[in-house]
Amino acid sequence: MNPTISDTLLPEGKKIYFASDFHLGIPNEEESLKREKRIVQWLTDIAPTAHEIFLVGDIFDFWFEYKHAIPRGYTRLLGKIAELTDSGIPVHVFTGNHDMWMFDYLPKELGVTIFRDPISRSWNGKRFYIGHGDGLGPGDHGYKFIKKVFRNKLCQWLFARLHPNFGIAMANFWSRSSRKAGEEKDKVFLGDENEWLVIYSNEILETEDYDHFVFGHRHLPLEIKLNKGAKYTNLGDWISHYTYGEFDGQEMRLLKL
Repeated sequence: MNPTISDTLLPEGKKIYFASDFHLGIPNEEESLKREKRIVQWLTDIAPTAHEIFLVGDIFDFWFEYKHAIPRGYTRLLGKIAELTDSGIPVHVFTGNHDMWMFDYLPKELGVTIFRDPISRSWNGKRFYIGHGDGLGPGDHGYKFIKKVFRNKLCQWLFARLHPNFGIAMANFWSRSSRKAGEEKDKVFLGDENEWLVIYSNEILETEDYDHFVFGHRHLPLEIKLNKGAKYTNLGDWISHYTYGEFDGQEMRLLKL
């Protein structure tokens, strides 16, 4: 985990925004474009009050950067993010389990900061632990192994040797299959004590103090009280729920468009 950045005092009227799991690209180009336009409008609406924006993983249902090519589409979102960073609003992007193959394109072209692991931040004396959430907590050993393979530099180099027409098509098929396999499971709330990111958060609280834990990945909008008076927020998704997080310097809220 990255070290905690020193506490930041939010300017009056400014807020921190969080969203995750846009999964752009699914189920088809038409529906994805409708969702993308809705996301862009949301970013436009929050820009006047945004101090920082955190996009907490799985922005794309699949993403891989070749040296001279990226997946087609998403022009409106990419342009809006560039507009935000050009105006001085920091945008932070977390890799998720569907788009972990981000490299230097987004930082260079859009000016975003990319995080591959959870980070901690502090605003107005409130400590936040932020991450996508994949591969954290108990269980899911199969995915944890696959994640190590996908993050291996040699495996990434070998995949890059595939022609984009073949490599992206193959990866899109795998990504859709993986998502469909977990769709029903994602809809089931396991209970406060059995949600694995809640377990993970409470384990961290045994040795460190945080006020808020913010994750994506789970696709369920959740707000759960943790040990030591901390709060767990899962941001839901923009496939079914269109939910996002907002911290105004005092309170963290989970909101719906």
